Amino acid sequence: MKLDILAIGAHPDDVELSCAGTIAKEVANGKKVGILDLTRGELGTRGTAEIRDKEAADAAKILGVAVRHNLQFSDGFFVNNTATQLEVIKILRKYKPDVVLCNAVDDRHIDHGKGSKLVSDACFLSGLRKIETIHESNHQKEWRPKHVYHYIQWKDLTPDFVVDITGHLDKKLESVAAYKSQFFDENSKEPVTPIATANFNESITYRAQNLGRLIGVEHGEGFTTERYVAVDSIFDLI
Repeated sequence: MKLDILAIGAHPDDVELSCAGTIAKEVANGKKVGILDLTRGELGTRGTAEIRDKEAADAAKILGVAVRHNLQFSDGFFVNNTATQLEVIKILRKYKPDVVLCNAVDDRHIDHGKGSKLVSDACFLSGLRKIETIHESNHQKEWRPKHVYHYIQWKDLTPDFVVDITGHLDKKLESVAAYKSQFFDENSKEPVTPIATANFNESITYRAQNLGRLIGVEHGEGFTTERYVAVDSIFDLI
């Protein structure tokens, strides 16, 4: 299976919180999209890894993605090294995505910045034919995604571009709500965390509204890029 887009997150729910509107829009447009989680989020204060496995599967169904994998790296302690890069490379070469969406380049959680650099490095290395990989008994050919974009997470980073997700915010919110153990629930007895507050829940919508306002639409999601964004014509910009 070849994917048009592979969205990668350090933890289950990173993708949903940050770029699920873009995913929902592209799935609706007929694109094949996959999600790759680097860890199971086992260090999360609320819930368990097993609960998050189920929640991630539910969110994937809501978004209609073609495939979701988890590399089961160590939450909080994975590093950007040869071993982890090769595991990501194997997935890139298997699904051959044209676009990769990955963690914010700088963020509150240390795994987000680490995941961002790890995926970015793996996307480059995946295009080198002298790096040999075998996945599911198959010798893989080199593959380098055309574009690597970083979604925005906790910090209000300045986006390089904003995707119009008008009409798809409800699907994004539904996919986030699949992670019942992680977010605000007034009846929960679990400890309160920065993401388990009513304010955080509301921030998902008001950030989308604000980014939409800034580009003249209802809702938006912001991304940063490692290189200049190229357009065929100035009329490509809305």
